Amino acid sequence: MIATYNIDPAHSGVHFSVRHLMISTVRGSFSGVKGTIVHDTENPDATTIEAEVDVKTITTNDEKRDGHLLSPDFFDAEKFPVMTYKSTQVTKGTSSAYEVVGDLTLHGITKPVVLDVEEVSEETKDPWGMTRIGVTAKGKLKRSDFELVWNAVLETGGVAISDEVKIEFDIQMVKA
Repeated sequence: MIATYNIDPAHSGVHFSVRHLMISTVRGSFSGVKGTIVHDTENPDATTIEAEVDVKTITTNDEKRDGHLLSPDFFDAEKFPVMTYKSTQVTKGTSSAYEVVGDLTLHGITKPVVLDVEEVSEETKDPWGMTRIGVTAKGKLKRSDFELVWNAVLETGGVAISDEVKIEFDIQMVKA
């Protein structure tokens, strides 16, 4: 059975974490997520995912850092206001429910990023009669792959910000 779901921006987010000063992890999120998932329960390989994230919705709970992240040093949000993810392959996962390979476009550059869909909820009816489903997917990317290379070398030899970024999509969808 094929079903189309629209991402509910009010109940979805994209979260990230990155090592800072090589001693702790800084976390942040984007709240402006929208998109569509067409899921084929009988043929998961035919499932398609398209998502768009408003870069300007970033928050790390530090206004100064958020401003720096939106600047040309990082996301350059005035020039590149959205990032997109479009699946190219969806398969049953070996250690997760599904493995999604897709093209992430960030900072004007498109690269493949693999997401492991760790959790897919059962469909449920909300109090207003809408059918909903939830998905959690995780992956990793390298900032340098997207030319997000601003950094500072530390006196001890490390760097201010790790190249590896962990990402997590917590998505709630409404059946179309």
